[in-house]
This record gives sequence, structure tokens and C-alpha cells, in this order.
Amino acid sequence: MTSIADIVAEHAHREGPLLPILHDVQKAFGHVSEDAMRDIAQALNLTRAEVYGVVSFYHDFRKEAEARPILKLCRAEACKARGVDALVPIAENQSRVKLEAVYCLWRGCRCGCFCRGGRGSRTRVQLGHALDGTVGRH
Repeated sequence: MTSIADIVAEHAHREGPLLPILHDVQKAFGHVSEDAMRDIAQALNLTRAEVYGVVSFYHDFRKEAEARPILKLCRAEACKARGVDALVPIAENQSRVKLEAVYCLWRGCRCGCFCRGGRGSRTRVQLGHALDGTVGRH
């Protein structure tokens, strides 16, 4: 299993390593714990407040693990124009996944969300498969 120290060491040579470290910690552990923030702050010679400020500012970072898979549903204007609002009640009326709104500004979206804005947009059937447990953890 990857440790916080391993992740920090992997990015220590970079200019501005905090965000890449936080993303990798989030990916590895499903959240950025208080202990992780303390260790990262110490390793980067930052205050815990500085690290906490970044974690609390960006909505993709979690301070506690989410037990359910997270389904990111794009709510940007292009997706609204293509009917994403019809998918929201389907996703909200179940408890198997946690629904999160994202705004991906469709440009060949690669964020992994359910996006209705352009080429490759996902369908109600694909949303159904995701709600049945085929969606990955973030």
C-alpha cells in the first residue's frame, strides 16, 4: 500500500507539489485525512492551515472517506440543453451511489462524469448501469 511519505517523495522535486500530492492522496485513500494534512504540511514546510485551506477550497477533496461510489453528473449549460435534468431524479432516488454535480465546460470532457453536452455523451441506460454498481470509486 502506498504511504503519504511515498506520495510526497514522488512529487517533492516539482515546483508547487501540493495539489499533485493531494490528488494522489485522495486517489490512494479516498480522502485527505487530518493526519495526512499534518504529514504533508510538515514534509512541504507549510502550515497545517495552508494545507487545510487548499483541501477545503477544492470540492474534489474529501476530509472523510465516502463509503459509496461517487457519480459525477455534469450540470453545465451544454448538458442542461441536452436534457441532463431528466437524469437527476433517477440518480437522486437511490442510495447506492453519492451524486455530485460537476460543471465540466464540455470540450471533449475527460473528467469521468456523466456528460450530455457533446460527442460521446452518456445515456439514461448508461446511467442505469452506473447506478447498478458499475461506476468506479473516486
